[in-house]
Amino acid sequence: MLYYLFDYLESQFDLIGAGVFQYISFRAGMAAVISLFITVTLGKRIIRMLHARQVGESIRDLGLQGQMEKKGTPTMGGLMILSGILVPVLLFAQLDNVYVILLIVATVGLGLIGFLDDYIKVFKKNKEGLAGRFKIVGQISIGLIVGLTLYFNNDVVVREYSDEPVEQNGELVRLYEDVKSTKTTVPFLKDNELDYDKILPFLGHDFTWIIYVLIVIFIITAVSNGANITDGIDGLAAGTSAIIGLTLAIFAYLSGRVDFSDYLNILHIPNLGEVVIFCTAFVGACIGFLWYNSFPAQVFMGDTGSLSLGGIIAVVALVVRKELMIPLLCGIFVIENISVMLQVGYFKYTKKKYGEGRRIFKMAPLHHHYQKMELHESKIVTRFWIVGILLAILSLATLKLR
Repeated sequence: MLYYLFDYLESQFDLIGAGVFQYISFRAGMAAVISLFITVTLGKRIIRMLHARQVGESIRDLGLQGQMEKKGTPTMGGLMILSGILVPVLLFAQLDNVYVILLIVATVGLGLIGFLDDYIKVFKKNKEGLAGRFKIVGQISIGLIVGLTLYFNNDVVVREYSDEPVEQNGELVRLYEDVKSTKTTVPFLKDNELDYDKILPFLGHDFTWIIYVLIVIFIITAVSNGANITDGIDGLAAGTSAIIGLTLAIFAYLSGRVDFSDYLNILHIPNLGEVVIFCTAFVGACIGFLWYNSFPAQVFMGDTGSLSLGGIIAVVALVVRKELMIPLLCGIFVIENISVMLQVGYFKYTKKKYGEGRRIFKMAPLHHHYQKMELHESKIVTRFWIVGILLAILSLATLKLR
């Protein structure tokens, strides 16, 4: 909203300084600062409110060190994160941008699913929360909206340039055309563009969109559930998400600029710069939440926050055409997911074969395995963050390592 206000003031009254709101870097920085400020200042009030309403986490005793001490810690702190993201975005981003609209829809939609799950657990005293089938239906619905929009909306384009410059008005310029495209980036390959419309040519264009939408649904569901599983110890999900969000902000900034995308030989996606503002607000909210969620946590994000964080990361990765990099960039989420699947699968297999279930890990997800090894959760979180930073650096290195 402030973007439109200052744009109007500059055009109508030539207000000195109003033009700074045209710069994405300025608005992105302001979004991060305001997000951090909102999350930290609003956090106190939300925690007091949750305490007053006795919105405490019910803890199932898993025999983990320090676990029962957390009983009664307020949950649904994801409301702080959602506020820290949405308010700066509404203030500083262009709200008619298709990518911003998609991200707002995904944030609100997945936040609502998580909120219902937390509400049932806390107020209805049902430890199972929202039935799994309803969660899946909600995630699929968000995936449908995102997938159909990215495939069919005419504002979702990539800019293709001519191979050779031509002379116009005495200057050599490269001609370009904005085209509808389902191209994405394949990391570590030289000519690293993959077109979904061409990988299954026998289906034809009329049916390829179904495959694309199914891929989008899978990605959003998998990453949001991965973030949800990772949210098991203080500061792990929020810190990891901040690292991923900052990396995606860099990708969005580079792909949104003509000069950088041309130099790096990556897809140039017009109007993508507004996504940077969303990403910086996202990072600010995650860091602000860590003010209260770092060990010992004063509040838990609950599914209200974790499902939203994962969903936002998935949608941003799809928008910047980096979804095939998710296994690398979101490696923490992936390994946490895989550890659960391996544990459950191996237990069922050995129970059927030997009559007794056996385990690969002391406990799944993986962070609980290390807790069982009596590592302090602060050390576990710090080491996971370090791994997350290394994965982020490697992801950024794919811009040149081909």
